[in-house]
Amino acid sequence: MKNRILTVFLIGVLVFSVAISGCTGGETTSTPEYAGKVAVVYDVGGRGDLSFNDMAYLGASKAAKDFNLEIKEVQSNTESDYLPNLRSLAQTGEYDIIVAVGFMMTDAVIQVADEFPDQKFAIVDGFIPDKPNVVSILFKENEGSALIGALAGLIAANDGKDKVGIVLGIEIPVLYKFEGGYHFGVVWAEDYYKQKTGNDVNIEVLYTYTGSFTDPAKGKTAAQAQLGQGAWIIYQVAGAVGLGVFDAVDEYLESQGKEMGPPFAVGVDSAQDWIKPGVIIASMMKRVDVGVYRTVEMAVKGNWQGGIMELGLNEGGVGVSTIEDVREIFNSLPEDTKQQKLEELGLNSEEELFTKLEETRSQVPDWIWQAVSELESKIKSGEIEIPSALTSEQIEAIRNAETWQEMEELGKQW
Repeated sequence: MKNRILTVFLIGVLVFSVAISGCTGGETTSTPEYAGKVAVVYDVGGRGDLSFNDMAYLGASKAAKDFNLEIKEVQSNTESDYLPNLRSLAQTGEYDIIVAVGFMMTDAVIQVADEFPDQKFAIVDGFIPDKPNVVSILFKENEGSALIGALAGLIAANDGKDKVGIVLGIEIPVLYKFEGGYHFGVVWAEDYYKQKTGNDVNIEVLYTYTGSFTDPAKGKTAAQAQLGQGAWIIYQVAGAVGLGVFDAVDEYLESQGKEMGPPFAVGVDSAQDWIKPGVIIASMMKRVDVGVYRTVEMAVKGNWQGGIMELGLNEGGVGVSTIEDVREIFNSLPEDTKQQKLEELGLNSEEELFTKLEETRSQVPDWIWQAVSELESKIKSGEIEIPSALTSEQIEAIRNAETWQEMEELGKQW
């Protein structure tokens, strides 16, 4: 029941976030006279993961509202469902676009796209560059994760700690991008901290692939192990598994008699800060909703172009969450929804929630947040390029690099 409440709240929150994102390529004109259809095929993580799949739905639902589309949702219970789910939808010929959510459906989309060349498809995180009827929605997770790594590394260094962690889902190329960016940011933080204070620091990154996106218990076990080894910040990149990471950090703080970190957890995909105020210092927002919305818009407005759509910091596709994001969204919700969330958190008022979020962030000195903003500016300007590791060999090279400059050079070679 608790997860259901969280999911309902997230859906309400993020529908508004899509509406205010300003990332859909300009003012949208609704087309109530058009009655098309969009289909969304979820991976095995499914709806209710509080991140990736829910964000895809939110983008599709916003597009459906704006363009008067019907939504067909299809859940994949196992990987063997991917191909028949996609094929059965394409066979009807009813859908303006079929959206496949997740890298794991890449092979299935390739096959069905060839079988139905007149059907438009989109795949989130799958790399299919050469089919005119497929758009690959990709993100520069390495850029957003570099900012999180910088935040984590500087918090640890400032507190005299030498370990940070990252808990990931299944070992696939897109997660190497997250991990590689995180490593980069941590090493950049070491360099920044030395320049600021004159003190050398060496921060180890503990990384764990849980092999799942759906089992919170695995995330909790992984995070408990990292906390036991001294991890001061743990970044979750594992869908619903990350809920276990939040629980582990929360319970650790409670065992220490603390109501808020550090240590902290970091959320992913959506602005997950609200799930556990005091525990989650920030989130790396991956705007799957924006990518899905833009792709559906192309399909229904007649300006379709197959190929790669990649969204990074400059495109508003990734970034570090802010309290103002949460404040704007929360204040837009119906009063009963807001009260439901406050009761779940054991809080008496909205201001109490925002005060706790502000207090959480205030545990981190302003100069650290400013340093993260400085790195963001340098990435946006092209002064710093974050490597994008996509293979086991590439991520291993990133792990073994000693400086962020060395990592940057590796990225330029790939």
